[in-house]
Amino acid sequence: MQPVSQRYGMIAGNGRFPLLALETARREGHDVVVIAIENEASPELAPLATAFHWVNIGQLGKLIDILKHERVSEVMMTGQVKHVSLFSGVTPDWRLVKLLASLKEKNTAALIGGVQKVLREEGIELVDSTRLLKPLLAAEGVLTRRKPTKEEEADIRYGRRLASILATADIGQSVAISEKACVAAEAMEGTDAMLRRAASLTSGKSLCLVKASRGRAHLLFDVPVAGVATVDTMIETHTTALAVDAGRTLLLDKDEMLRRANDAKIAIVGYPPLEPPPA
Repeated sequence: MQPVSQRYGMIAGNGRFPLLALETARREGHDVVVIAIENEASPELAPLATAFHWVNIGQLGKLIDILKHERVSEVMMTGQVKHVSLFSGVTPDWRLVKLLASLKEKNTAALIGGVQKVLREEGIELVDSTRLLKPLLAAEGVLTRRKPTKEEEADIRYGRRLASILATADIGQSVAISEKACVAAEAMEGTDAMLRRAASLTSGKSLCLVKASRGRAHLLFDVPVAGVATVDTMIETHTTALAVDAGRTLLLDKDEMLRRANDAKIAIVGYPPLEPPPA
């Protein structure tokens, strides 16, 4: 049965997530208006989009004007925006200044929650960012040929508790564990940089990478992502196992990612989230 054609808005950041979502939308016959974040999104998105617009990360008013002009009532956030970008020379417009002044905290959850409220007041709904990529969400269980060793399982158990706390506190999503010790925790630098930092501290000892999602009922933003580049960095940093939250982590280019992991004898496992999202 052919899916019903819809018109979506897509706020696009960096990485493969926006491109894969856009390719899926095109295959299914949907119209997608792409609002690309300057210095983050790829120009490769433009040919696949029904309409394509660039905005600066500080231009909330322009974003709303574009969505209304393009008659978009549902918009999804795809890809990442480097957290450091929020602190490096961004000049907010009056809409964003007003929003920031209303926030008690300036973390990602508070900021996106504020944007969601402003959009809703304009008749625009922020929707599940994985809506077009459900098949790429990690399944539960061992996803690779190799399962974790007993030592890796012990590191993963420890790391999942820490990563869950980190994600819930809106600090980061990943930790690097070695011999049941947390070598590094992710903050603004991202997973790859965190792994390289961890590798510089362990004198060649193997690491386990644990990623966690926030305990919430939606996947509107900040969905944990892993992909081919993640595996390449794991190989580079002697990281031998990856644990993710099943059903809440996107594995981009999943077949190629798992093929590379198998070739490198890396174990990848999907676990039920430690704290189920609230109803």
